[in-house]
Amino acid sequence: MATRRTDPEAGRAALASWAAAPEAPRSVLAPAVRHTLELFAEEHPGGAVELRVPPFAAVQAIPGTRHTRGTPPAVVETDAGTWLALVTGDLTWADAVNGGRVRASGERSDLTELLPLIGPRRTVRAARDQESR
Repeated sequence: MATRRTDPEAGRAALASWAAAPEAPRSVLAPAVRHTLELFAEEHPGGAVELRVPPFAAVQAIPGTRHTRGTPPAVVETDAGTWLALVTGDLTWADAVNGGRVRASGERSDLTELLPLIGPRRTVRAARDQESR
């Protein structure tokens, strides 16, 4: 089970703020990214893939070979905006990879079937619906 470091309510609030203004400052991006990475690790526990969104956070997820030292067997790395777009369904995995916005290597590093995440997707939809009213 992933260790929660981000208050879930603060994470959802940051994600809603990002939904309204995707060019959000670091003070919004950091908790939104950490929250969604923690959710991903909770929904897909394991240690086969390391997901990195520098400079904000990294988590290990997805069942399979677990590493404890050195280079992990699989790595997915992207920027904050791309990660949030992926977990909320604003961007598909294929488009992100083909556009060079994600670097993925190793076995199990294709996250096509694991994204978007339902909770963050709902949070963003609700925030955007509220914004449009």
